[in-house]
Amino acid sequence: MPAMHTEIPELICPAGTPAALRAAVEAGADAVYLGFRDATNARNFPGLNFDEGEFREGVDVAHARGCKVFVAINTFPPAGRPGPWHDAVDLAAKGGADAVILADVGMLDYAATRHPTLRRHLSVQASASNAEAIRFYQEAFGVARVVLPRVLTLAEIAALNRQVTVETEIFAFGGLCVMAEGRCALSSYATGQSPNTNGVCSPASHVRYERRDGKQISRLGAFTIDKIADGTPAGYPTLCKGRFVAGGCSGHLFEEPTSLDAIGLLPKLAATGARALKIEGRQRGRAYVTRVVGAYRKALDALARGETPVSDGTLDALTEGQRQTTGAYLKSWQ
Repeated sequence: MPAMHTEIPELICPAGTPAALRAAVEAGADAVYLGFRDATNARNFPGLNFDEGEFREGVDVAHARGCKVFVAINTFPPAGRPGPWHDAVDLAAKGGADAVILADVGMLDYAATRHPTLRRHLSVQASASNAEAIRFYQEAFGVARVVLPRVLTLAEIAALNRQVTVETEIFAFGGLCVMAEGRCALSSYATGQSPNTNGVCSPASHVRYERRDGKQISRLGAFTIDKIADGTPAGYPTLCKGRFVAGGCSGHLFEEPTSLDAIGLLPKLAATGARALKIEGRQRGRAYVTRVVGAYRKALDALARGETPVSDGTLDALTEGQRQTTGAYLKSWQ
């Protein structure tokens, strides 16, 4: 049985723009992850991501500070049209990326064949949540790290790390997803654009806000997502976090608009053997990146000194709906 990794995990941070990349590096990121300005990555929003020149400059900025750069190429190419995804892998390899984050088996095969020395990470979009699936990706495509889905408990993550030799990466802060990643069709149903192929979940171009009867109405496409009283914190309108009426009651049936914040669980997260902790938020701005990365850097450094990190509430305002959760990490239900 392989030994578990018990060192302080790497801090993997979002870089949705060149400014956010610089902010993450300066705040203490061990690695940043970014995407190109097209549908090859799962955060394909206007105003985000990198062109070739920005990417190459970003690599130089990060490497000068000892920070690694991972490129997310984690959507699924349409049948018969893999060209842009192949180009993205080629650019990442030639531009000095330390790893590519891939979900599609065709892209994994392409990267392994064309760029065998380029480190390959398995995206959370692949939803590999058991040892058998992880070993398949490791043996078939030489995957060095797996980003685990956000549905596993601490005990389940620890058990996985006792069964596999590949590195694992888990989420520590940011938006949650109730769906099996890489399998969600809700945004496609409501807007015609899918996070799995177009790289956008609930694109801003389809979001509308209205005022009606003293309430704020949030809409996505033709759907009313929520009705919120004045002064009540609200999340971004996505179908899975909308309010539904069932059995005569109104509520968030799938998932409430809330964000993961596991800073108080850092000793337990490290004890699972996970090699890296991921902060979500490539669609967020430089101020968000500075504050969240800085807080987690400080907490991990405290953990490295043998101290117990404690949340001081400074990140509360940055969470969705100003509410926090530990997600599935401590769940007792099955």
